[in-house]
Amino acid sequence: MRLVISLTALLTSICLMQLASGALGPLDALSGVAYEFTTAQTGLLGSAHFFGFLLGCWLAPQIMGSVGHVRAFVCFTSLAAISCLAHPLFIGPFYWGLLRIISGLSIAGAYTVIEAWINAKVENSNRATVVGAYRFIDISATVVAQLIIGFLQPASFISYNILALIYCTCLFPLALTTSTPPKITRPPRLDVFRAARLSPLASVGVLVAGFAMPVFRMVGPIYGLEVGLTQEQIGYYLGAGFLGGALIQIPIGFIADRFDRRLILIFLSLAASLVCLITAISSFSNISFLYLLAFCFGATTMPIFSISSALANDFSPDDYYVDLAAALMFIYALSAIVSPYLASVFIEHFGPASMFIMIAWVHIILIVFGIFRLRKRKTPEVKTSYRYLPRTTFTFARILSKKWLGKN
Repeated sequence: MRLVISLTALLTSICLMQLASGALGPLDALSGVAYEFTTAQTGLLGSAHFFGFLLGCWLAPQIMGSVGHVRAFVCFTSLAAISCLAHPLFIGPFYWGLLRIISGLSIAGAYTVIEAWINAKVENSNRATVVGAYRFIDISATVVAQLIIGFLQPASFISYNILALIYCTCLFPLALTTSTPPKITRPPRLDVFRAARLSPLASVGVLVAGFAMPVFRMVGPIYGLEVGLTQEQIGYYLGAGFLGGALIQIPIGFIADRFDRRLILIFLSLAASLVCLITAISSFSNISFLYLLAFCFGATTMPIFSISSALANDFSPDDYYVDLAAALMFIYALSAIVSPYLASVFIEHFGPASMFIMIAWVHIILIVFGIFRLRKRKTPEVKTSYRYLPRTTFTFARILSKKWLGKN
């Protein structure tokens, strides 16, 4: 606990960063609709964010190595605030797309700095405490960020100003900390093809995770408007999805450590596809039913990334763990770049139900491929422990050492 208290500045910065970045995506979607962007153009903003995030994961270690942790964090956070404030200066989907690339890059950079700092402070004896605090903050801030949407006026300078102020407050905890910055470690080597060969099913599972949850987060507000939700209801709708993903972590972790993870991936995708199809064909005269479906969607879709990562780790040598995590995160980001734009195109041409039909088909692909892999490979006799993995940067894997994950 003493260590967590000493890391309060870092964890506070993470909380504030997640609040601002988690609210920015839905706010952009609602503002894009208010400014009469096409649905495809609005979805492009979500894709632009993940493109920038991927760039940030690449560039942040080099910048951090050149100027140090504190200066790099100040640079990235200031850039995120600038990208918020610049939204009302010019109204246009491609200009806003550029701003979302910048904000995605800056958020990835800020997370890289914080996670590198946290990694240098933890040891196997306190790793569980630190990771638990990190996960609690990540989940809580994500849910609260969705609820903030109900109180932010779309297409308003004041709304973007509020988010920029939150970004600016991220500077104070880290800039004023008396903790000594750690030494710079080498960035992970990225070998996506090795990761795909190591566990083809895990790689496909990460692709599916990158296809589903980013669509819900970035295009979900458009879906909500199309089916007649108010702005406040959209906030509750998105919050219900992330809450479902949060609450399922403990029971799904218990199950994932005791049964074949390939079967769990198949079951989750089957359940997620059914939830998607029910959502697509339902009429929502009862708003509580829609919230329930969102909750179930998050509960069946959000764990897929962590279970896929755990499955890949079961086959990974100890010296490849960090590089494997970076490769899986890269695969996730590639899928997340494509999926929001593709979902928005589907909504524009075929209506809101098509978004969930598209996600259902992606889950069906994972089901079919999972059944195929069951016939090709035996279940590993020794498994690493399941851990919920926030989808942040390549650096987070260093906090979760292979030794600490252990074997069941």
